[in-house]
Amino acid sequence: MNFAADNFHLDRSRNATIQVFEHLRELIVSLAIKPGTVLARPQLCDFYKLSASPVREALLRLEEEHLVDIYPQHQTRVRRIDLAQARQAHFLRLSVELEMVQVLAQDADPVLARTLTALVERQRASLDSGDLGTFTQVDMEFHRCLYHAAAVPDLWSMMRSRSGNLDRLRRLHLPLNGKAQSILDEHGAIAAAIARGDAQAAQQMVRRHLSGTLSAIDALRARYPDLLLPLDYGAPVMAA
Repeated sequence: MNFAADNFHLDRSRNATIQVFEHLRELIVSLAIKPGTVLARPQLCDFYKLSASPVREALLRLEEEHLVDIYPQHQTRVRRIDLAQARQAHFLRLSVELEMVQVLAQDADPVLARTLTALVERQRASLDSGDLGTFTQVDMEFHRCLYHAAAVPDLWSMMRSRSGNLDRLRRLHLPLNGKAQSILDEHGAIAAAIARGDAQAAQQMVRRHLSGTLSAIDALRARYPDLLLPLDYGAPVMAA
């Protein structure tokens, strides 16, 4: 584990545990910290310049989101991507966003249409420049905008807390086989369908948009066999 190049700065006006949690979560979800990495508490305390308590609490929160495994009196290790958790997050997100775009399309808002179009153009610019980090950030902004427009911002927060494994899977998929271009095209189509009040088209595109990564599980497992946990319980992983 090497944070030498990271530029984290602790904000003393905010809760330290939350900041450590948010920082580690972003590093894990972005795959800057790879599955299997050992997170040594003494090293974390040194890096964050904090006592053991906020670091321990942050790791417990990561464990609750199935992003790390904590072995008491032994070590904490970044969990391999949990396909069962990814599948459940996908199921939940698909259910919510299908209803959400229907509501938004039934009451088409020109201000929302302009905002979504601007986000798609920002995402296009980041893709054209090869900046997948910014591309991913704008991807999140696009979906967060939909949740806020539908007046369900708390659902966005809930969804984020359950989507860490799905997001890691999407990060693996993003650079492959034109996936980024597909995301861009699908965002454009969702925005256009909402703008013209076509709820059915918006729902069809959301279903396609959210199911692409899970349909590529076999290819991702073959390419990254050491990064994914086997699906050893529950229903099979499949596209909706």
